[in-house]
Amino acid sequence: MRKKLPIGIENFGEFSSEDFYYVDKTLFIKELLQNWGKVNLFTRPRRFGKSLNMSMLKCFFEIGGEPALFEGLKISQEKELCEKYMGKFPVISISLKSVDGRNFESASIALRTLIGNEARRFDILRNSTNLSNDEKTLMHN
Repeated sequence: MRKKLPIGIENFGEFSSEDFYYVDKTLFIKELLQNWGKVNLFTRPRRFGKSLNMSMLKCFFEIGGEPALFEGLKISQEKELCEKYMGKFPVISISLKSVDGRNFESASIALRTLIGNEARRFDILRNSTNLSNDEKTLMHN
């Protein structure tokens, strides 16, 4: 049986669950960690996989992620790197693709909703011993 072509797929997790063809770009993670900057700008032409790469980074670094997504891929051969970084960080991921509106107010509401939904994913931090009380207070506001 042939695999499917991943036209329009932006979620890295869908590749293993839906059996799509995938060009292994996971060593991008290693390159990013070796050549890191305070800020990294990823510019590519439209439909070139920027969102998919961001999803891959989120799946790799995020606490509670699925390490099985990376089994058999190049990055899984980097054992030390995977042990040190895979699933170790809270990841904030926001795509502005869905933020639009007929006017400023509707676009502003869409943006606030998007940010609020992402912030709610981190409610678990309210009980974290890694945050100070001041940081927890800021989080509630």
